Amino acid sequence: MLKGKKIVLGITGSIAAYKACLIIRGLINQGAEVQTVITPAGKEFITPITLSALTHKPVISEFFSQRDGTWNSHVDIGLWADAMLIAPCTASTLGKMANGIADNMLITTYLSMKAPVFIAPAMDLDMYAHPSTQQNLKRLQSYGNIIIEPQSGFLASGLEGKGRMEEPDAIVKVLDEFFEEDKDSLLGKKIMITAGPTYEKIDPVRFIGNYSSGKMGFALAEECARRGADVTLISGPVSLECSKRIKRINIESCSEMYNAAVNEFKHCDAAILCAAVADFRPKAVAENKIKREKDDLTIQLCPTNDIAAELGRQKNENQLLVGFALETNDEEFNAKNKLERKNLDFIVLNSTRNEGTTFRSDDNQIEIITNDEIKKFEKKNKKYVAADIINELCNLFSKKS
Repeated sequence: MLKGKKIVLGITGSIAAYKACLIIRGLINQGAEVQTVITPAGKEFITPITLSALTHKPVISEFFSQRDGTWNSHVDIGLWADAMLIAPCTASTLGKMANGIADNMLITTYLSMKAPVFIAPAMDLDMYAHPSTQQNLKRLQSYGNIIIEPQSGFLASGLEGKGRMEEPDAIVKVLDEFFEEDKDSLLGKKIMITAGPTYEKIDPVRFIGNYSSGKMGFALAEECARRGADVTLISGPVSLECSKRIKRINIESCSEMYNAAVNEFKHCDAAILCAAVADFRPKAVAENKIKREKDDLTIQLCPTNDIAAELGRQKNENQLLVGFALETNDEEFNAKNKLERKNLDFIVLNSTRNEGTTFRSDDNQIEIITNDEIKKFEKKNKKYVAADIINELCNLFSKKS
């Protein structure tokens, strides 16, 4: 199932670096396109010429090409890839990845990666068993990375595997199985997703907004794209990037998101309304910056367009509509009420009372509420939360077919 997949292979300074040749051969035999990124230490164990001969691509090691000064864009690589595999991955690189120490091209590529990341550790037992290494592995897994260990496929409990890098054939198999799982579950489906905040202007320099980072919506878009969907992402003002395979529409205000969503939804099989849309906007927007001339200021507000209600009204029997409910109290009651009022097929409930979730966090803790049941999930990385939500969407599509 790797045919046509674009894989970034990161190689670090381990004696196991020679096995990267076997990994490349396995990936290419499966039909993948491979771009290697190697650390300076990695080049002490295997030459870029060897890697380039196998991949038919120049090996990326430095930020700038030594020949002509061309800049190697780690951001572009992160958007190009369907997956990143770091094999072998040393204890030093694990520590840098876990703590965001971007001092080489491989780490900056990892930090810019929008696709799933697989890590195959390689070190001696003492280094592997050290508490700092174990903590780094746990932290990287909590970020949504997939740790490949010998004879286990994914991160094992205890010290099983003992730091030795998994064999190349087994590593390729893990990637193959990952893409095979639910690979085509949304193939041919058109999915629209809203994400991020909206800004409602008060004057030319001030606005009403919220703390939404867009991370949950972007994770949903990437998960839908991974499963074969044609994805349109309508995003408020955020600093995130998405894969080039996703059609992105940037907006600022609720009215702009409303117009884009109404226009796109008529062509879609499903919509996931994950954006944190402002419920109110200033009734009048000042043409010039409002000066502080007195101790109080009254701003008259009026309701914004209700995107969920309008799409729920337009929805036909072949379309699915998913909403989000961020609540601070009476969570399930309010979410069920919204589910019914907006004509949603299911609603995703999250609460500000769950510490370390929702706004600006990498994690979330949700409940999926339908007319018939409530499914509760543990706190986890938003990449995994996205998979839970899209599993529910796929189940509904299966029931309709």
